[in-house]
Amino acid sequence: MSIEILIVDDNSDIRNILNDLIEDAGYKTRLAANYNQALNEIDKKMPDVAILDVKLDKGDNDGIQLLTHIKSKNNDVPVIMISGHANIEMAVNSLKHGAFEFVEKPFDKTRLLNFISRAVENLSLKTQNKEYENKLFSSYELIGDSKNIINIKDQIEKISITESRIFINGPSGSGKELIARKIHKNSKRKNKPFVIINGALLDNDKYDLELFGEEKNDGSISYGALEKANKGTLLVDQVSEIPLAIQSKILRVLTDQKFKRVNGNNDINVDVRLICSSSKDLKQEIELGNFREDLFHRLNVFEINIKPLSERISDIPLLIKYFSNKISESYNIKNLEIDENNSYILNHEWHGNVRELRNLIERIAILQPNTQEKISNIIKESLKSGANISRFNENSLSVPLKEAREKFEKEYLSLQLKKFNGNISKTATFVGMERSALHRKLKGLGIKEFN
Repeated sequence: MSIEILIVDDNSDIRNILNDLIEDAGYKTRLAANYNQALNEIDKKMPDVAILDVKLDKGDNDGIQLLTHIKSKNNDVPVIMISGHANIEMAVNSLKHGAFEFVEKPFDKTRLLNFISRAVENLSLKTQNKEYENKLFSSYELIGDSKNIINIKDQIEKISITESRIFINGPSGSGKELIARKIHKNSKRKNKPFVIINGALLDNDKYDLELFGEEKNDGSISYGALEKANKGTLLVDQVSEIPLAIQSKILRVLTDQKFKRVNGNNDINVDVRLICSSSKDLKQEIELGNFREDLFHRLNVFEINIKPLSERISDIPLLIKYFSNKISESYNIKNLEIDENNSYILNHEWHGNVRELRNLIERIAILQPNTQEKISNIIKESLKSGANISRFNENSLSVPLKEAREKFEKEYLSLQLKKFNGNISKTATFVGMERSALHRKLKGLGIKEFN
């Protein structure tokens, strides 16, 4: 990785000394002599590391303004502040605004090079972590052979090539973000930004700033999610949690394709594909007065519904095998051998959905049990499904044998039917019954068959 360092100082001697020092250390450099030159260099191309003088030509703290500008565009860029008029307050203020280090002039060359080396290492680590996370997440596939998942895969294929706005509905942990990423990855915008904003995680007074950005009194700009996602895709997760006042502003953006930053006077034109998701029923939220109906219709051009994992049990064995392979590869350990028909797994309600299942498998990988019994114990302890089985057994003691047997058969056959995705032939073979006999049994127990 070729590292480029931006040097900003109004003293030409200092600039030249820094330039020679840094180039001799094997890094590329760019130079700026004042505030406007520095701003142009930053906006033209973000440096990997920046060294900024605190006081330039625009005021006492214009270097801090440049620091803030860099951080608003890319918070990962390490910035080293330097000053010949240093005091504790100035150093604290620099660090408070996100500086990596603060150095007094005249500076010790070896010490400064150590700071630069640490800054480069810090940048490299952050870059590697992001690449790893993106690679891991983008490499995940939508796994399952249930009708719901097959239908969603078909929908993704058809709508990815369009520019339609999409609403994804499903419980927490079911894979809404993964679906949104797959749509972006298969779209014409795949090489442009994919930005996520979570409506449930923002303070009420920060929605405007997070979405639209801000023009600050010092002239610096903080970019919001809409600008960051320009030409790409913006996923608004948990859109149901966004206040009504902000909803009306989003509606206006969708109508006009432009907005103003907070404290800004100029219109900002954006070209963003909007995908929204929620674990709540937005139609119900509309009835409760919590969500604008006109905005819902704007967002819901195409709707994708992903069901809870408990309603697509046939996907569980496939997910276990998939995550076992992925996580084993990630941890560089031998493949996990988890019984895909483990009764605790199949009987569990999975309130955390696919995320909960993945976390369970990762927990097993971390603990690295060396026997099936130990794996089973981890599963029992993690899911605590035994409580459900115990309640069933206790209830069974208070009813006649025939009723208890019917109850067991109904729950057992319903579970097997779900496991085989409603396939009567596969279910009959597994439970050891003739197909016609299973039909009669299901009808007698009042179990509804599904195709």
